[in-house]
Amino acid sequence: MVKKKWEEKQVSLGASIIVGVITLVVGIFLGINWASFAPNFLPYLGFSAKNTPNDWSALDEVYNTLSSNYDGDLDRSELIEGAKKGLVDAAGDIYTTYMTAEEADEYEAALHGDVGAGIGIEMGLRDNYVRVIRTLPDNPAGKAGVKAGDIIYKIDDEEVYAESTDSIASKLRGAAGTTVKLTVVRDGEEKSFTLTRETINNVSAYVDYDGSTAIITVTRFDSDTGTIVQKIVNEEFSKKGVKKIILDLRSNGGGYVSAAKDLLSLWIDGDPVLIQKSRNFSNTTTFADRGQAKLANIPTVVLVNESTASASEIVAGALKDYEKATIIGKTTFGKGVVQTLLDLSHGSMLKVTTARWYTPDGNTINGEGIAPDVEVDLTYDDANHGRDPQLDAAKKYEQK
Repeated sequence: MVKKKWEEKQVSLGASIIVGVITLVVGIFLGINWASFAPNFLPYLGFSAKNTPNDWSALDEVYNTLSSNYDGDLDRSELIEGAKKGLVDAAGDIYTTYMTAEEADEYEAALHGDVGAGIGIEMGLRDNYVRVIRTLPDNPAGKAGVKAGDIIYKIDDEEVYAESTDSIASKLRGAAGTTVKLTVVRDGEEKSFTLTRETINNVSAYVDYDGSTAIITVTRFDSDTGTIVQKIVNEEFSKKGVKKIILDLRSNGGGYVSAAKDLLSLWIDGDPVLIQKSRNFSNTTTFADRGQAKLANIPTVVLVNESTASASEIVAGALKDYEKATIIGKTTFGKGVVQTLLDLSHGSMLKVTTARWYTPDGNTINGEGIAPDVEVDLTYDDANHGRDPQLDAAKKYEQK
């Protein structure tokens, strides 16, 4: 019965499709008529229209007609927030988003590693569903039996499978000690877990040792991630007699470019590590720091997968271009665009794509990703049973 119910949900999305169609229609309407109704509509959003000489009367018409005829109560502030999101979504770029003040605070906190209390999973959009990419060790989800590959279906009995990763993550977070009911779909069957949120124990970078091999795992690029690794290298590697390095960037969704540059400076001495090109701003080149490249001549393997994205692709791409490392795993996600955070009134924020990234050799990252030198798969079944053929291959690999 459960499996049948899930299959029906996949075929008939119900209210989610209706909402999606309405959003699409509004988005297309906004996009087509942008030039004609911007000035009149921008004041409703809290923006200044002085630099946008457009006619927004069509939006006035929609608002006035709705408020005059709708059989129910309308919250004007909610309508305006929804219009802001719809306006930005109409740009058609999944990385360009409008954030409310609350969402902006959560986003900034996450960038600084303050993820608060939650259940300890990393998620990503795979096969049109938000799936569990991995469970973090010693955190509630993993201990309860949530597994990599699970589709996030419901939160507290509310269907969320059609929502964005950010939206789902926000609903899973909460005060430490509170509970949340998570329902996933695994092999067509629903499985529910009642989890108690905990303060998430998830450092951005750490190092393990396998004999003379140092395994550097970087889970995300917080503002201090590069300096964390630099400190470990300076204080420990000589004492440990490190002769080989495995840099694990799998399921690393990115973060600060400055942290990626700091990490690359351990291998690359002062040379370009990233080229940034923009339609509206000056093109720029980011250079590694000088005098930090203590790992430049140590054989290095970089592990990547389909969830390696953004700043982690910058690292993998630069190390590959300079032949400082061998890349093992699967082709990376392919997120090679720059988002700039722009403050708006009342604490809200725009995250806007403003440029595109290229590797030092001029290879595009966006939509292409970084292809491995040696392709090795790691299935969800491998992850859920403690097998790691990619890491095994990295340990055995000998550079020529």
